[in-house]
Amino acid sequence: MKAAVVVFPGSNRDGDVSRALRLSGADVQTVWHGDRELPAGTDLAVLPGGFSYGDYLRCGAIAARSPAMDAVRTHAERGGLVLGICNGFQILCESGLLPGVLMRNANLRFICHRQHVRVERTDTAFTAGYRAGEAINICVAHGEGNYAADAPTLARLEGYGLVAFRYCDADGNVTADANRNGSMNSIAGIYSQNRNVLGLMPHPENFVDPIVGGTDGKRLFDGLVESLAQAA
Repeated sequence: MKAAVVVFPGSNRDGDVSRALRLSGADVQTVWHGDRELPAGTDLAVLPGGFSYGDYLRCGAIAARSPAMDAVRTHAERGGLVLGICNGFQILCESGLLPGVLMRNANLRFICHRQHVRVERTDTAFTAGYRAGEAINICVAHGEGNYAADAPTLARLEGYGLVAFRYCDADGNVTADANRNGSMNSIAGIYSQNRNVLGLMPHPENFVDPIVGGTDGKRLFDGLVESLAQAA
């Protein structure tokens, strides 16, 4: 699998996600936000976490209008895979590749802690390494992760099975306590209509090595690489 990690001024998780992809066997290249094309043969475009453009205006709003995002949109329209993590999720929403918006956390504070999320479906390239309903243990680190959308959008996400992950407890129960940022329907990640674009607030790239206390995140990247290998 060939992955292109797009770097914006203020990105700070590009190295982490690049390492995670390489550990799973991906060929990774870095794309600067001013580049107008993705590398030839790109299978997966990744928008990493961080604080693109210092989170000025709205989180992800400036990055969404960068030249590289035109290339990402074209890639997605052709059916290519796109993954946005944390700030990358915000950019995907601001760019129109995903619906809804990420608002300030309900408690108006930055949160950073380990977090269980429930895998809602496994028939996608992004979740092929998990079991449906499984509670995986990764982490969150954000100030604007409160997912919100209007009623018709929420109904469409739920009706078409486009919710990828929900905040939950260790047993997979969706609870108010597990939903620390206040996201509607405890949404931690969503898919595009064709399920080739995934945005999620938690950071799977931080849990790919036993030395940091867990490897549940690595299975997302393993599943991506294996799914594309099988499709080749």
